[in-house]
Amino acid sequence: MASIAFNVNATGNAVLDGTTLNAVINKKSLLTIDMTMLDIDYRNRILALKRENNTVILAHNYQPPEVQDIADFIGDSLALSRNAAETDADTILFCGVHFMAETASIICPDKKVLIPDLNAGCSLASTINANELKSWIKEHPNAIIVSYVNTTAEVKALSDYCCTSSNAVKVVNSIPKNREILFLPDMFLGSYVAEMTKRKNMYIWPGECHVHAGIKAEEVNKMLATYKNADFLIHPECSCTSSTLYHMATGELTKTGHILSTEGMMKHARTSNAKQFVIATETGIIHRMKKENPGKTFIPIKEDAICKYMKKINVEKVHNSLVNSVYEVKVPANISKKAKLSIERMLAIS
Repeated sequence: MASIAFNVNATGNAVLDGTTLNAVINKKSLLTIDMTMLDIDYRNRILALKRENNTVILAHNYQPPEVQDIADFIGDSLALSRNAAETDADTILFCGVHFMAETASIICPDKKVLIPDLNAGCSLASTINANELKSWIKEHPNAIIVSYVNTTAEVKALSDYCCTSSNAVKVVNSIPKNREILFLPDMFLGSYVAEMTKRKNMYIWPGECHVHAGIKAEEVNKMLATYKNADFLIHPECSCTSSTLYHMATGELTKTGHILSTEGMMKHARTSNAKQFVIATETGIIHRMKKENPGKTFIPIKEDAICKYMKKINVEKVHNSLVNSVYEVKVPANISKKAKLSIERMLAIS
């Protein structure tokens, strides 16, 4: 920022005082410029490296904006699973969390799958492991196991079907009504699916996503009162999903909520005539929403609805992953073969 000193002469005109001309440099602004140039440099190198290495970059909707901007494909778990299955690249660099990279490895066992940070885990996936699922199956030996995609490869290998938030209802509806279902691990998505399918013989694991579980009904009501003309889009993992369904049914919520996967939210944002949208999911998706719908406004239900695991990945780590071919995620063949069946059944239904 430049500040120009001047004096006022006898006639009232401003005269530049060259002796007091100052340039005031804002250190924060310089740092921002430096970081922006660094990101551009990394982006240029990343684009060159992925061409040289025949690598495809997949990024989840919750990834930081600068990571989304260098990805070949951006989407939800289901869309990225399909992208992984269809790519002819030698290497898949997955900008998401660990179970997503595992899923890509299961679908594409002949390809190298990399994740830029091995610590990019998932609070929901960690709520159940293979031994816990085995114990639960013993209690319900004839049940069909439906595992949300947010699970480890070992859990998927013990499952009959995998599902995502966009196709969970369809998957459950494909199962005969007389069969018990064990649904895991998200209790809010499970409750939503049970309500939509009217299943009475569905047992739900008590797991939750730390981001979506933090979105409460009272916050929803407050935001809807503030933005009365906005469309309300809510992810089925949110803790307020069940109460939202109830309040919509009783008429206590005057505005209809649209319960959608992240990719469902993207489609709704494109096709809706609304100009304002209140978004109840992780805030990372708003970058893509704004980019694809410049004439519309997107308001997060909570500014701090941020997944710390998704945000572990940045362009510097993506660059390092490409340069050093790290960190490889490879699911053992015996687990991969069993897990792939549950994923293929899901993709066939979808």
